[in-house]
Formats: sequence, structure tokens, C-alpha cells
Amino acid sequence: MKPVKVGLLGLGTVGTGVVRIVEGHQNDLQSQTGSPIVIEKILVQNKSKARSIQIDSSKLTEDPYDIVHDPEIDVVVEVMGGIGNTKEYILEALSRGKHVVTANKDLMALHGPEILAKAGENRCDVLYEASVAGGIPIIRTLIEGFSSDRITKIMGIVNGTTNYILTKMSQEGASYSEVLKEAQQLGYAEADPTSDVEGLDAARKMTILSTLGFRTDVALEDVSTKGISAVSSEDIAYAKRLGYELKLLGIATSQDGFISVTVEPTMVKNTHPIASVNGVFNAVYVYGEAVGETMFYGPGAGELPTATSIVADLVAVVKNLRLGINGQHAVGTYKEKKLKTDEQISNKYFLLLHVDDRAGVLARITQVFAEFDVSLESVLQQPNPNNPDAEIIVITHDANKAAMKRVLHAFESLDVIRKVKSVYRVEG
Repeated sequence: MKPVKVGLLGLGTVGTGVVRIVEGHQNDLQSQTGSPIVIEKILVQNKSKARSIQIDSSKLTEDPYDIVHDPEIDVVVEVMGGIGNTKEYILEALSRGKHVVTANKDLMALHGPEILAKAGENRCDVLYEASVAGGIPIIRTLIEGFSSDRITKIMGIVNGTTNYILTKMSQEGASYSEVLKEAQQLGYAEADPTSDVEGLDAARKMTILSTLGFRTDVALEDVSTKGISAVSSEDIAYAKRLGYELKLLGIATSQDGFISVTVEPTMVKNTHPIASVNGVFNAVYVYGEAVGETMFYGPGAGELPTATSIVADLVAVVKNLRLGINGQHAVGTYKEKKLKTDEQISNKYFLLLHVDDRAGVLARITQVFAEFDVSLESVLQQPNPNNPDAEIIVITHDANKAAMKRVLHAFESLDVIRKVKSVYRVEG
């Protein structure tokens, strides 16, 4: 049986994992696909660098076009990251009839429609399971498992770095800066952690998930994004006292044809399964009209979990090759994009207010909520030995986002409020 030849763009942590799995599981892969899978060439930055695995040096190249232009290579697996040059290599590979497997969430979030269109023109597969949630097969689930259902909500922890930080803050009472430094030392956070801690990484993943789940072209700029850098140990302590855990959640909802997609620190009821997802693990909750609630949980990163998703996509491409159906199963976005306005977005909210410690303050605050038709689920006032002001905690009933903005604007000019310390969405 003629082998399927693969070109690998990148030999970092994940690329190394791909080589380990393809070479170590060859009998299993061949039994599933009917063809041997051979890694023919590998793009590296430095051919002479010492590596953790044995690789025939003749397979290594420092020129990406040795792979992209090689007529013998059937599939290009991209694990090098980046956007500009990477996009160019992938489009060129597709134009030459090569199928593509990628783990590049940034590329697919920003240029997915263009890449998929090029794949369609050339009857090629582009699969990207590993771009979201590492080893969790969430993309294949959205495309195939929910093909007969209508998804109404996708809610997930899709960034392991921020989940690790919030977990440590919750379990140990440590400050954000302390845990971030530890996460950087352990390699969970980059030296420049902005993409993770400000929610940008999660927003790119939610762009991909909501596009697939709602069958509409969601752009990165459609995702309302707020990170965790302002979360304090005090916020987490109050959340726990009220029966909540604080998580950075991506939340995408669809109702009556209108969608909203957000990434923000969110208070989750501690009885909800997603509240117990800790450390660097990821979880995605999917709500379907027919199936109801489902949750997918697992490692969100790492050499072998991510490589497993990549090789699963590679197996799918090879099966399609054998059947002669490459480029025919791509899911198109056929629904018009209609974004919810602030008046259509409704959530519960948690507020922590620092206020004057005198009579009548609570009455004036509740009057503002009433003025903008925001009803309150609970109000708690208690002393804080570390704060000379009084502290008031409010949890609202469902309120539309526009009304909450008006409430917060009114609070800016209310003389009894010293500071709106924290505002968080509440789920579950």
C-alpha cells in the first residue's frame, strides 16, 4: 500500500509529540487508515540543534518551501505557530493540492474563512482540532456530534494558564502577582503573559467555537473580552463565601437568531461541574436544544494531548484520501451574523461596593437599581477590618447589560459610593 507522506512545519514541544505518536503507533494508524503514514520532511530553525528524539538528519530542513513545494508530500502538518508567514505557507500548500492539519488557533480565528475557502477551491481538507482545548475533541464534536441538534450555548474554560492562576488564588489565598510569577517559573505562563491573562487567547478560541457552533462567521472583534489581571484575592474570598468560584469563562449564546460571545471572569455556582475544573485543565459545556447539557473535560495543552488531536486529524485526512472525498466535508457558515445589543444581553451580576459607613447609604444605592429596573437577589453589608469604608455586596437578578451600564454610570456621581471595587457576571 502506498504510504501517505507528511511534511511537518515545526519541531517544538507539540511537533515532537506528533513524531513520537506517528512513529510509535504506526501499526494502529495503518490498521485505521489502510496506509502507512510517513513523516517525510520536518521544518526546523536549526538542523544541528540537539533534540529529545532521534530523527534522521536527512529529513530536516530549514526551508519551508522544501515541504510546501514537494510534490511527494500529501499532507502538511503545521505546529510552528505565528500568523503572517504561516498563513502564506498554508495557502501555498493548499494551492498545490496538499491537505493541511494545524494547531494554530490565532491563524484560524483571524483567517479561518480565507483558508477554508482556499481549501474548498482545491478540494483539500483543513482540520484544526488541536487549535482549541488541546486533547479535548471539541471541534469534531461540534461539527459531527451536534450535526442534528441546534446549539444554544457554549461555555468553557479554554485557557489553562488563567485557570491555573485562579485555582491557586482560590485554594491558597495567594495574590494574582504571586501566582503569575509562579506560573511563569513553571512554564505555564509566558514571559509576556498578556495574551493569556487579558483573555485574548480565550477570545480566539471562542471565535472558532462559536463560528462552528452557530454556523455563522464570528470575528475576533465580535468577542467582548476582559481578562483576569484585576482579579483580587479579596474578590475570590467573597465569591467563595457566597458559594461561587471565579473562573475565566468564554460564553457564547444564541437566541432567536441573535448571538453574543464574551470572555470574562465569571462567578460560577460551586455546584456547577465547571466550577470544579482546576489547574491547567480545560472544560467546554455545550447546550443543545435536543440533547440538553453536555460537558467535555481534559488537558488543554501539553506535548502528547495536543499531538493526539493533531494525529486524529491526520488519520481523518488519510481516511478521506482512501475514500476520495477530501474537501467535501467542510462545514460552511450559512447563517447571517446578527449580534445581540446590550439590551438583548441579560445576566446576573455581582458587585462589591466601598461606601460611606453611615445611615441611609443602602437605601440610596437600592434606589439607583430600582430607577433602572434592575432587581436584586441579595444584598450583604459587613465590616472589613482592612477597609475603613463599609463594604456592600450585591447580586442582581437577570438584568440587561445596558441597564447595568446605566447603574454603574449613576454610581460614579453618587457621593456615598467611594469606589465600585468589582463587577462580575454570575453563572449557574
